[in-house]
Amino acid sequence: MFWLELIASVLLLVGGVFIVIGALGMVKLPDFYTRLHAPTKATTLGIGCILVASMGLHALRGDGFSIQELVISLFLFITAPVSAYMIAKAAFHRRTGLQDGTLNSHLADDIVQQSNHPAVDKTPEQP
Repeated sequence: MFWLELIASVLLLVGGVFIVIGALGMVKLPDFYTRLHAPTKATTLGIGCILVASMGLHALRGDGFSIQELVISLFLFITAPVSAYMIAKAAFHRRTGLQDGTLNSHLADDIVQQSNHPAVDKTPEQP
């Protein structure tokens, strides 16, 4: 019983640390694309740790296995990457720029030029 409580406590602390790191990443990272990784990576893992600890403590307390936390975790791990992809795709189409000096910022102009290139243009030609 002590060991399960210790594991749950460690999971709660690790989850809290990941959530704080994700929140700081959203504030401190230089541009939109790097800020997007903070909530989708760190905070997702943090919430996952907290929900696993909650499942363990509910089972330890005698309430049985809590399916709600499992469903929340599954939903979070499925939807976070999909929503991050859609947000990044929308930002790319709006031509949201990179911060100067970030890694690969010199590639941003090349990507925009390639997307405007006639060979890449996907609009059908008018007869």
